[in-house]
Amino acid sequence: MSASLGRRALAEAVGSAALVAVVVGSGIQATELTQDIGVRLLANSLATVLGLGVLIALLGPVSGAHFNPVVTLAAWLTDRRDGDGLNGRDVAAYLPAQTVGAIGGAILADAMFAEPLVHWSTHDRSAGHLWLGELVATAGLVLLVVGLGRTGRAHGAPVAVASYIGAAYWFTSSTSFANPAVTIGRAFTDTFAGIAPASVGPFIAAQITGAALGLALVVALFGRTEPARTARIPAADEPELAAPTHP
Repeated sequence: MSASLGRRALAEAVGSAALVAVVVGSGIQATELTQDIGVRLLANSLATVLGLGVLIALLGPVSGAHFNPVVTLAAWLTDRRDGDGLNGRDVAAYLPAQTVGAIGGAILADAMFAEPLVHWSTHDRSAGHLWLGELVATAGLVLLVVGLGRTGRAHGAPVAVASYIGAAYWFTSSTSFANPAVTIGRAFTDTFAGIAPASVGPFIAAQITGAALGLALVVALFGRTEPARTARIPAADEPELAAPTHP
């Protein structure tokens, strides 16, 4: 990647912050506009799809537009064979940048809607079926992100990844957080998109398990050979594209 590590980490922080601001802010807006839970979820998911697609397209050429620790770890694990992708130093910079950015995004959304800047969520999400939903959502996300790189179709990542997250809002019981950094960030807001701090740990455990399952599916479906890099999305005029994602 041509951008410096500092610039790439900043892109991950800004992207993660913007993503969480979209998720939390649209949830607050929907809550103020309607009492219908279904309409609220529809508005929240639609805003997330549009926002995520734009962020991947914009910041992909800088950092790969991961905005998600499990995606970063998956990219690192799949790139280690040729040493031409993310390294340990990159991972050590990306993960805290994503987490701090996600927290900042939640605080920003609360500020925009005159909510308390930091108010721990009381939205309990502790149940086995929700953890299963997170496992499934994260496994599918990792399979999609790495699979796009393996099949040379990473140019479609902004649409494909955003579309998957939008669909997973509806077909998973957990509404598809699928992102440890976003999960932590959403604990800082007691609004529609929040998650109680006590629910964060099990959600992250389910996401990590799902990521491992997603990588296993990649090997089963595409083999261990990696014909296309997955660490970043180059500019449109470059001959090879790499697969990024979200949340």
